[in-house]
Amino acid sequence: MTTAPALPLPGGVAARRRFRRPSALPGFRLTFGFAIVYLSLMVLIPLAVLLLRASAIGPVGLWELLADARNLAALRTSFGISLAAAAIDAVFGLLIAWVLTRYRFPGRQVIDALVDLPFALPTAVAGICLATLYSSNGWLGAPLEALGLKVAYTPLGILVALVFVGLPFSVRTVQPLVAEIDKSSEEAAAILGASRFRAVVTVILPPLIPAVLTGFALAFARAVGEYGSVIFVAGNLPYVSEIAPLLIVIKLEEFNYTGATAIAAVMLLMSFGALLSINLIQDYSRRRFGHV
Repeated sequence: MTTAPALPLPGGVAARRRFRRPSALPGFRLTFGFAIVYLSLMVLIPLAVLLLRASAIGPVGLWELLADARNLAALRTSFGISLAAAAIDAVFGLLIAWVLTRYRFPGRQVIDALVDLPFALPTAVAGICLATLYSSNGWLGAPLEALGLKVAYTPLGILVALVFVGLPFSVRTVQPLVAEIDKSSEEAAAILGASRFRAVVTVILPPLIPAVLTGFALAFARAVGEYGSVIFVAGNLPYVSEIAPLLIVIKLEEFNYTGATAIAAVMLLMSFGALLSINLIQDYSRRRFGHV
């Protein structure tokens, strides 16, 4: 006696059954509900209130805000320099992670600990240190200025500060994957006659690309919202070295809460769009190279 084949379940029913599938870990519904409530209270609701408050000025007011030359210059400075700093962090973070993982040398543990210093150091302290170091009479600022390169109180100073605060994200994201790379694959490439450059491009880099992009996204997100370490070394000159977070603080001090929330909403939307694009590229790289 043959039985009729089971009919496929509708998509919604199948999704609900997969959602309710038993798990070895108890308390799934409780923890899932807690996660949703926590994210709603800490992230979704504040962002919704921000967007609602910013919408009070209307489309015309938002367009006038974006058309203001000072606001445009601040947004361009924040996002442009943040992208440049994240790109620098991605390159040098990969190199530092490779050296710390593959080589053993005196002082390695000290350097490894220094990588995490921006995590523990207050941003204001970092800004004061960078301003002192790169000022006209600083240890690095004086010789650089003698060569015609002024760092402190210029957009270049902002770049230095953002590279400093974002570097740990790039290093710590890539470092575990570097440790997992099998050296036998590199040896096989060398035996087959591949040059060192070709082995790096075809064997080493592909599995690291998703992690590099993740570090890039984290460093970019950290740099866009950075305030404390930047204001001490940037100079804060309108149209030159003024960042968007500083402009928000200025508008709050002027009791222009609507203008401050509007700029914050624009930063939120631009940051979300940039991070979404990076995540899409990261997902494509995972599928393209077959690494998770």
